[in-house]
Amino acid sequence: MVAAIVAIATLSAGFGLLLGFAAVRFRTEGDPVVERIDALLPQTQCAQCGFPGCRPYAEAILAEGADINRCPPGGDATIKALADLLDREPKPLDPERGVEKPRAIAVIDEDVCIGCTLCIQACPVDAILGAGKLMHTVITEECTGCELCLPPCPVDCIDMIEEPATLLTWRWPRPAAGAGPSDNPSRQAG
Repeated sequence: MVAAIVAIATLSAGFGLLLGFAAVRFRTEGDPVVERIDALLPQTQCAQCGFPGCRPYAEAILAEGADINRCPPGGDATIKALADLLDREPKPLDPERGVEKPRAIAVIDEDVCIGCTLCIQACPVDAILGAGKLMHTVITEECTGCELCLPPCPVDCIDMIEEPATLLTWRWPRPAAGAGPSDNPSRQAG
């Protein structure tokens, strides 16, 4: 009888240690659905959605039922992906949040820059390098095109340049409204 109690106590302690190790080793930080929503967002951190970044917007979509159509940088593709993930109906982009535009990168005219550092303070992803009263420059690989550096610049030395298309970013152009096979003169019977 004592041997059975010792065996059960030993097994309980062993399984307890195993579960404790598993809880520490395989712990998830946050909600996995929020992680999946956040992964679908463009990570521009532009706040056009009304939230301070992509992660807070993802949390609001799940916890507060925020609309999935508030992300202009993500556009229709992101809205459709979010609708598929969350089993919701896709909606058109909310026009109060902005319009979908091609991805752009900030470029600083270094001859005009006065080194005020206001653009550095506004950049949510630390893509701008420089120091006070010295020239600033943009790390193009880090720039998300959020345009948050434009309003604080007192000398308007920052321009947004459309990112050149690559094999990974190129998309078919949308057909013109009303364009169809019958509108093409080369396809009409003569």
